[in-house]
Amino acid sequence: MYTFKSKVYILVLATIAIVSCGKKQESIHPTIEKITSSVYASGTVKSIAQYDVYAKVNGIIENILVSEGTEVKKGQTIIALSNKAQALGLENAKLLANYSSAETNQEKLKQAQNELEVAKLKMDNDESLLERQKKLWSNEIGTKNDIDQKELAFKNSTAQFNASKLKLNDLKKQIDFQSKQTNKSASISATTLNDFLIKSDINGKVFSINKEVGEMVNTQTPVAIIGDANHFYVEMQVDEYDIAKIQKGQKVMISMDSYKGKVFEAVIDKVYPIMNPKSKSFKVDAAFSIQPENLYPNLSAQANIIIEVKEKAITIPRAYLIDNEYVYLENKEKRKVKVGLMDYEKVEILSGITTSDALVKTIQ
Repeated sequence: MYTFKSKVYILVLATIAIVSCGKKQESIHPTIEKITSSVYASGTVKSIAQYDVYAKVNGIIENILVSEGTEVKKGQTIIALSNKAQALGLENAKLLANYSSAETNQEKLKQAQNELEVAKLKMDNDESLLERQKKLWSNEIGTKNDIDQKELAFKNSTAQFNASKLKLNDLKKQIDFQSKQTNKSASISATTLNDFLIKSDINGKVFSINKEVGEMVNTQTPVAIIGDANHFYVEMQVDEYDIAKIQKGQKVMISMDSYKGKVFEAVIDKVYPIMNPKSKSFKVDAAFSIQPENLYPNLSAQANIIIEVKEKAITIPRAYLIDNEYVYLENKEKRKVKVGLMDYEKVEILSGITTSDALVKTIQ
């Protein structure tokens, strides 16, 4: 036997069923409008020529000559490391170079030159005496022994002259070699000493100083960040599945948290040809067409890279596309379509339906 409550429950269910059967599903018609296909990429604002500054040698910071926000010139020293031992080494190298220079060894050179001149005079004199003795001998004056003695004296003086000449040349070569060697050692010491001065490679601004006076630095850890304070670009990470669509010159729409509600136009300037194996993404740079007034390095950005734009395309909401190739018509027909461009909200239909067709999301 039905109770009163049971009868009421059955009546409610019947009413719901009748209403549901009588309710007509909402339908839409494809529309002709503009559609843009784009690739999303996360990005970071970078300064032109921005780079991490590294020390060339290990050492302890003795002085920091600039502060964050300082404008610097190319070659300007920003950090000085302690270099007392290297300074002493340079001073010692300079002393040795000075000691080995030709100017310092003028007395040795002059002495060797004098010895050569004396040897030349003696050789010339002995030669003259030999020629005289030969003339006397031709006139039957003197003895053969006199000629032999004069010839021996001439040979000895000639040998002494050649030895003095060789000695002078060797001394010149030795002094020249030592001078060049010690000067080069001094230059190496000066270069090594210069390595203890960390300098800017560009005209730009110091964005960050990562160390303090007294801290130890090495060649693997950056001590500062420097870049162009007036010109910026966006460094983007593009997924490997989308990189084949990206090419230089494509338009990019940039939005940033620091400029909420605003979109800035940029153009792809460079596509790096190697994938990051960890993130499975490619690095792509975009240059601002019109740069915002105030930008800072490492600001986060969101980018939409425009792949293709059609001004007049037949489109439907993406929610009405079934399995990426079918739609439901209002008459409950499931029809296959060919799709084209897609964005986040709509999809282009190339063939299969027209603007006169009524579509529904599901078939009841």
